[in-house]
Amino acid sequence: MSQSLAAVAYLGATILFILSLGGLSHPESSRRGNLYGVIGMTIAVLATIFGPRVTAAGVPWIVAAMVVGGAVGIYAARVVKMTQMPELVALMHSLVGLAAVLVGFATYIDPAASAHFTGAEKTIHEVEIYVGILIGAVTFSGSVIAFGKLSGKIGGSPLLLPARHWINLLGLLIVLWFGREFLAAESTNAGMTALIVMTVIALLFGIHMVMAIGGADMPVVVSMLNSYSGWAAAATGFMLSNDLLIVTGALVGSSGAILSYIMCRAMNRNFISVIAGGFGTGGGAAAPAAGGAVQPAGEVSPISPTETAELLREAKNVIIVPGYGMAVAQAQHTVYEITHLLRDQGVNVRFGIHPVAGRMPGHMNVLLAEAKVPYDIVLEMDELNEDFPDTDVAMVIGANDIVNPGAQDDPTSPIAGMPVLEVWKAKTSIVMKRSMASGYAGVDNPLFYKENNRMLFGDAKKMLDEVLVALKG
Repeated sequence: MSQSLAAVAYLGATILFILSLGGLSHPESSRRGNLYGVIGMTIAVLATIFGPRVTAAGVPWIVAAMVVGGAVGIYAARVVKMTQMPELVALMHSLVGLAAVLVGFATYIDPAASAHFTGAEKTIHEVEIYVGILIGAVTFSGSVIAFGKLSGKIGGSPLLLPARHWINLLGLLIVLWFGREFLAAESTNAGMTALIVMTVIALLFGIHMVMAIGGADMPVVVSMLNSYSGWAAAATGFMLSNDLLIVTGALVGSSGAILSYIMCRAMNRNFISVIAGGFGTGGGAAAPAAGGAVQPAGEVSPISPTETAELLREAKNVIIVPGYGMAVAQAQHTVYEITHLLRDQGVNVRFGIHPVAGRMPGHMNVLLAEAKVPYDIVLEMDELNEDFPDTDVAMVIGANDIVNPGAQDDPTSPIAGMPVLEVWKAKTSIVMKRSMASGYAGVDNPLFYKENNRMLFGDAKKMLDEVLVALKG
C-alpha cells in the first residue's frame, strides 16, 4: 500500500471514529456508533499492516500478536460479567499506558528511529518521548490501582498521606529537572538514567493520585483515566510519527476530559479537588471504608415483597432508580419484567439515572439496555427531579449516595451540594438494600428514616423475583 493510499485510509478511519463518538452519545444510536468504531479500527489496522512502514518480515509478528490479543479480548468479552465492566475498563486503560511507556523506551533505544532528527527536530522528538512515557506511566499505575479499588482488592477509602500535595509538587519538580537532564544528555546511557528515574516517579505519582481518591469519586476516576489513555495514545503517535494515533488519541483524550467535567459538575465537585482526593472525608480525615456500617440515625420501616407489589399495583406513576446494588445482584432482567407487567396494567413507569450511578459512566444505561428496557423511559436526573412530588412510588434498587437528602439538607455533609435524585418527595419511597451499610461515600442516609420511606432488605434479585410473583398473582 502506498503512502497516499494509507493516508486516505487513515482519514476514513478518523471520520468513522468521529461518527462512532457521535453514535455513542445516545443509547438508541450506540450500537451504530460501536459498529462505526469497529469498522474504523479495522481499516486503521489493515492500513498500518500493509502500509509502507511495515516490512514483509514484520507482518507475521504483527499478525501473531493480533491473534494472541484478539483471543484474550474474545475470552474477556465472554467471561467478564456486567458488574465487572468498570474494572475491565480500568485494566484496558492500564494497557494503553503500558504500551506508551514501552514504545517510548523502544523509540529512544532504537538509533534508526531518531537518526533523521537533528537540531530542533531532535529536541522536539525527545520531548515527545519524555512526555509520552510520563503520561503512559501515570496512566498505567493509576489504572492498576483503579482496577484494584473497583474490584474490591483495594479499599475504597482514600489514602491521605501527610503533606501529600507537597509530595506531588516535589515529584513534579524532580520530573522537570530530569527532563532537562534528559534533553542535555550526550549519551544514550545518560538519557536512559533520566528516563528511568522519571518513569519510577511517574508510576509512584499514578499510585498516589488514585489511592488518595475516595470510592465515591471512582466513576470520575474511570473517565479521567480514559482521558489519560487517550493522551498517552496521542503521545505514542507523535513518537511514531503516526497521524492516526495522534488524532485518535486526541479524540479519546478530549472526550474523556469533557466527560470527567460533566460528571464532576453532576457531583458538584471541582476536577482539581477530585485529583486532590478525599471525597467523603470531612475535615481531611479518611472516610469510612466503602460499604462500612454507620451509626443508625433513627428507626426504619421495613416492607415485604408482597406489600411492595401491592403499592406498585395501586400506583399510577412509578420511578425506578437503579444503582450498583442492581448490577451486583444482576437484577436488571427482573426489573424489566416488572416494568413490562406494570406498563401493561397502565402504570407510568420511568427510570431515573444519576450521572455517577454505578462504578463507571453509563453503567446503569448499559445494564438496562441489556435487559431491553425501552430507551424512551430511561431518563436523566435533571429530566425527572421535578416529577417526584407527583410520583406514587419511587423505588431505589441498590443506590445510596445518589438519593441522599443530606446532600441538600446538611451543609456539613461530605456530599453537601451534590445534586441527587429527590426520591423522598414521592408519596412513598422504597429502598432496596442488603443491609443498613453506608454507600461508597461512607456517610449515613437520612432517607432511610423518613416517614414515607420503606426498606426492603435482601438480595435485590431475590426480592424482586418475589415482587414479580406477587404482582402476577
